[in-house]
Amino acid sequence: MSAIVYRIVALLGHLLLWVPVGTNLGLLHLLLALLSGRFLQSRGAVFPALAEMGLSEQAVRRAGAALCYGRFESAALLSAWQRLVRSEGVWRAHTYEGIRPVACDLVGFFRPRLTGCAGQHYQSQADKALPAIVLALLASVGSVGKQRLALPRLLRRQEPTETTEADFQRRVLLQAGQTLAPEEALIVDAGFALADLLDLGVARFVVRLKKNATARRNRLPAYKGKGRPPLYGARVRPLQRKRQGQTRAATPPDRVARWKVGGRCIKAHLCDNLVLPEAAPGAPAFRIVVIFDPRYKKPLVLATNLMVSAYALWCLYRDRWPIEQMPLAAKQMLGAERAFVFGAESRHRLPELALLAGNVLSYVAATSQPVATGFWDRACRPTCGRLRRALSHVNYSVLPLLAGQVRKKDSPTAHLPKGVKAPRRQKAEPVLERWRQAA
Repeated sequence: MSAIVYRIVALLGHLLLWVPVGTNLGLLHLLLALLSGRFLQSRGAVFPALAEMGLSEQAVRRAGAALCYGRFESAALLSAWQRLVRSEGVWRAHTYEGIRPVACDLVGFFRPRLTGCAGQHYQSQADKALPAIVLALLASVGSVGKQRLALPRLLRRQEPTETTEADFQRRVLLQAGQTLAPEEALIVDAGFALADLLDLGVARFVVRLKKNATARRNRLPAYKGKGRPPLYGARVRPLQRKRQGQTRAATPPDRVARWKVGGRCIKAHLCDNLVLPEAAPGAPAFRIVVIFDPRYKKPLVLATNLMVSAYALWCLYRDRWPIEQMPLAAKQMLGAERAFVFGAESRHRLPELALLAGNVLSYVAATSQPVATGFWDRACRPTCGRLRRALSHVNYSVLPLLAGQVRKKDSPTAHLPKGVKAPRRQKAEPVLERWRQAA
């Protein structure tokens, strides 16, 4: 086997040290099946993906049992993975004017035919929300060399009592705000509501707004001497908009900032000390920054409560994109977009393990020498897709470095009765029949 296979098995061995003996070996086989793209060949079926690795029938059954009944938590796996990555010292967290970005997003693994699937997630192809296993993902953003990489730190499931995705989002924002360090800021996209961020008291955040978003000044306008005194501040429109055939001009910004990146000039309009459109002066305040980039047709509208420059806000929101790499690697690269598991626990565990496997694959690819797909790949890059193709040709029937805690659990069975004397399962008699016999 190649050196990169030994490195992957060693990383997974350190990651699964805290898992009970026996279960960790099953999880090792399952993670290797995900990393090598076996789920792409089996189209989401667990047992065929494990059997394709060359494992025995008993090993395949043990891996399936570890997924369904194993005693482990995905949150503990993420914590162990964070400690392992930070201990190697290769991954470096990004910092902009003393603020570190922490991205948050919702991930949906669509299961349209799953019975009892209470969650729903929007799919652009269907243009509507479909039944899905919805997970909330929180990740620190950094880089390995020149490649940006998100490091997951929190993974939450949607509770059965949360009938709507908005309820799930509020709980995720509350927990994410409580886990933020004093120098960290939460970065979210337009799917999260600005009102929820202000209502839940998230200390530092950057959120994208819609193009027609409006706000109000955090002060009352001067009384004109007629009519009722004003109760709300003047309305602020960051961008020009049309409504009922009339064009409404954009509100002049308080300040304008400019900077150059890669030979192009980027401009930003800033409006400070604003409140929500339905809020009176004195409510939690925020800022709106509109960024005009020549590379894009539409401007970027951001809202934040950070007192940093427009350039730092632009950099912070750009660091939200690495969190999109995790579901991309888990679904498209590893084949976890489709799943054939139906248990109450395994339907959540398989997507969680797929997200972790996608991040492990991206990290190993970024910290190793690029693996060329073939002779035509002359300028290969350290991507997870190339590494997955290389792992798909490896025979895992004999795994290296399986000594120690990651092994099969040898349970003593010599004292148990066997054969005819062994206890056998019998069908339960009806209650009425037992009462008759007792009578």
